[in-house]
Amino acid sequence: MPPGHGADGESRLEWTDPAGWRRGSPSGVMRRAQYAIPGAGGAEDGELAVFYFGQGQGGGVEANLDRWYGQFTQADGGSTRASATRERRTVGTLAVTVTRARGTFAGGMPGAGPSTPRPRWALLGAIVETPGGPWFFKLTGPEATVEAARRGFDELLESLRLQP
Repeated sequence: MPPGHGADGESRLEWTDPAGWRRGSPSGVMRRAQYAIPGAGGAEDGELAVFYFGQGQGGGVEANLDRWYGQFTQADGGSTRASATRERRTVGTLAVTVTRARGTFAGGMPGAGPSTPRPRWALLGAIVETPGGPWFFKLTGPEATVEAARRGFDELLESLRLQP
C-alpha cells in the first residue's frame, strides 16, 4: 500500500507513515486512514484518525477547531479554545492549521451517544487545505502518549504531498 490514502476528485494527498505507528483498517466510512499510536510511559495507546469528505464538504477550519475543542472540558471550567495552541504552516503548496489541546476528553461524534470522560487527555490535530477539499488529522490519547507522538506527527505533516 502506498503512503497516505487517495481520494476521489481533483487531487490525492499522500504522506509517509511515522516509524512505530501501526496503520489499521479505517473503522468508519468517513475515515481515510487510522493509526494506533504506542502508549508512552505505561499510558494507553492513542489514535490518529484521518478524515476526508470531498470538495466543499467537512466544514471550514474554525468550525472544525470549535468542534474538536468542544470535545474537551477544563477542570477550572475555562474555555478549551482559550487554552489551546494553534499555528499555520505551509507544507509545499498546502496550508496547514495545527492545534494542540488538553483537558478531559469526552470525544464522540454528534449522535454517537455519550462517551466515558477521559481526564488528562490531549489532542494534536491538523487541517490540511487541498484543492480537492480539506483533510483532517486528529490524534487523541493520554497526554503522555500525545506528547511523545508529536515528533512523528510533525514528520507526517512535513511529508504531505499532493499527487495529481
